[in-house]
Amino acid sequence: MPSIDSHHHLAERHRMGRRRAAAVLTLLIVAACDGKPGAGAANAAPAAPPPPQVSVVTLRQQAAPVTTVLPGRTAAYRVAEVRPQVGGVLRERLFTEGQEVTAGQPLFRIDPAPFQASLETAEAALARAQATAQSAEVTVNRYRPLVRARAVSQQDFDLAEAALHQAQADVSSAQASVDTARINLGYTVVNSPIDGRTGRSSVTVGALVTASQASALVTVTQLNPIYVDMTQPSAALLRQRRDIAEGVLRRDVADRAAAVLILEDGTEYAHRGEIQFSEVIVDQGTGSVTLRAVFPNPDGLLMPGMFVRARVEEGTIDQALLVPQQAVLRTPRGEPMAYVVNAQDVVEQRILKTSRAIGTNWLVTDGLAAGDRVVMEGVQRIRPGAKVAVTEAPPRPGQVAAAD
Repeated sequence: MPSIDSHHHLAERHRMGRRRAAAVLTLLIVAACDGKPGAGAANAAPAAPPPPQVSVVTLRQQAAPVTTVLPGRTAAYRVAEVRPQVGGVLRERLFTEGQEVTAGQPLFRIDPAPFQASLETAEAALARAQATAQSAEVTVNRYRPLVRARAVSQQDFDLAEAALHQAQADVSSAQASVDTARINLGYTVVNSPIDGRTGRSSVTVGALVTASQASALVTVTQLNPIYVDMTQPSAALLRQRRDIAEGVLRRDVADRAAAVLILEDGTEYAHRGEIQFSEVIVDQGTGSVTLRAVFPNPDGLLMPGMFVRARVEEGTIDQALLVPQQAVLRTPRGEPMAYVVNAQDVVEQRILKTSRAIGTNWLVTDGLAAGDRVVMEGVQRIRPGAKVAVTEAPPRPGQVAAAD
C-alpha cells in the first residue's frame, strides 16, 4: 500500500507539468502573434516630420527715392506794416479788413488841405524865382554886346551874370520845394506796398496820425506763395552732403529738392514745393539747421504760424537693397538680423546694418546681397541650420519682383 510521501511526490510532479504546459502555450501564442503582418509596427522608429514651410522674398537691387520728414512752421512770403509818411487827421478808410489788396491800392486818406496849401505856396515861390531869373537873363543878354563896345564896364557885366546864376539856383530850389509839397500831398493817400491780405486796422476815421509812428495803421500779408521753415539736425545734413559727394545719393537738381507738406490733421497738401536754401549757421541750442521751402498757396489754406511736417526728397539711391521690415528681427543684443535660405534650402542667420526706413522697408547696407532669399513668414518655426520648404512671397509695394 503506497505511503503518504509517495502521494505528495506525485502531486508535486503534476503541478510542475501544468506550469510547463502553460508556459509552452504562452510561447506559442506570442510566436503566432509575431508571425502576423504589421505586428511589430508599434515597436518601429517614428517617421521624420516634414520640413517647416516658410515664405521668402528674393532681394533685387533697385532705385529707391530717399525721403526724410522734418518738422516746420509756415511763414508769410512778405509782410508789410503800413505806416503814414505824413501827419494829419485820418479822413477815410478805403478797404475792408481781411480783404485781398493789390500793390498801389489806396488804403487810407489823410486830410489833404494843409498839404494842398503848401503845394500852392511852393508853386508861387517857383513862379517868382522864374520871373527873377528871366529878368536877370535879359540883363545879361543886353550887356553882352555893350561890353564889347566898351559901353558897359566888364564889372557890371560880371555882376549881371552872377545875378542870373543866383536866380537860376533860386528856380531850382523852388522847383524842389514844389516837388516836396507834391510828394507830401500824394502821401495823404496811404497805398498798399504789396499784394496781400489786410489784417485788423489799428486806427479809426478821425484819428490823428503822425509820420513814421510806432504803431502800424494796418498789416498786409502776402500768402501766395508761402514759406515753410524746417529744422534738420546738422549731422543728418552732413551725412546727406557726404552721400551726394560720394555718389551714393543722386540728386538731379542741386539745392532744389522737392517737398510734400503734411498738415496738422494728417492730410497731405495738394501742392508740392521745393527747398529754396539752407542756413549756414547751426543753432547752438538745438544743433539743427533751418531749411526754407516755398509752396504755392492759391487757395489761402496755409496761414502763417501753422505747425506742419514736410517730407523732403533728399535724392535717389540707384542700387538699393530694400528688405521688408517684417523680415528684420533683433538679436538679444539689439542688432538687426534676418534669416536667409541658401541654395540647399537651409536656414542661415545674418547680422545686418540698416541705414534708414524707406516706406515699409529697411535700407540694408551690409549683411545681405542681391539674390538672397530672406524669410518673411514662418520665422517662429525655424532655426539656423534647419532645412525648410520654400515658397516665394508675392511682390510688395516698393519691392522689385524676383527676376526669372
